[in-house]
Amino acid sequence: MPSHRALAVVRRNALVYRRTWRGSLFTSFLQPTLFLLAMGLGVGGLVDGGGAALPGDVGFLAFVAPGLLAGMCMQTAAFESSWSIHAKMTWQRNYQAITATPVRAADLVAGELAWVTLRLSTVAGTYLLVMTGFGMVRSPTAVLAVPAAVLTGLAFAAPVMAYAGMIKSGNGFNVLFRFILTPLFLFSGIFFPISQMPPPFQALAVATPLFHGVALTRDLTLGTIESPRWIVHVLYLVLLLVAGAAAAMRTFDRKLRP
Repeated sequence: MPSHRALAVVRRNALVYRRTWRGSLFTSFLQPTLFLLAMGLGVGGLVDGGGAALPGDVGFLAFVAPGLLAGMCMQTAAFESSWSIHAKMTWQRNYQAITATPVRAADLVAGELAWVTLRLSTVAGTYLLVMTGFGMVRSPTAVLAVPAAVLTGLAFAAPVMAYAGMIKSGNGFNVLFRFILTPLFLFSGIFFPISQMPPPFQALAVATPLFHGVALTRDLTLGTIESPRWIVHVLYLVLLLVAGAAAAMRTFDRKLRP
């Protein structure tokens, strides 16, 4: 559980968000919904009409929607943990002011991750309601898709946070988003089964965190969850989160040490 000093960081972010929340409405809520409609209803009509078989014998919309839930959380977490963290570390120097109080680097990391958890929970919960409205929820285990998607986002947020505290220029984020996050979004099983790719690319996809998040949220939403497969997905994401958080704490401590 976050300490009271970490919760102070969460309160600080919440106060700032009260003034800026309107700017996040499109990227956090409307964009994923519109993307779901375009891909699911538009492209989905062509795919389903062509008789393509998808795992679980479901329509394209039901197949894509859970994957988009995990992908959306990855993107939201990456944005929350990149530019804003770098700005508070380098440009605005908020963290230098905060650590002049009893708040330490570990409290900052814990507080920022707790804040990302709140943001992701809101986004994922709202998106699940949209999925329910479209009839894409096929199992009571779908409620667990929200924490699964949040865990997926956190598994990205922690290492991205460490990276944001390490780089000297925001130009490094262009490489991160263009050459890492975007390919992951396209080739981690959100839009098509990775079995459609050549074997070497399948192995590469399975090694990525988003694949595990997509597989976990999809199984929970469709009610096809199996053991021990889900344990592997969860352990992978938890280990990445822990490793990323540890790296972020070391980076923050080194950058903010007097």
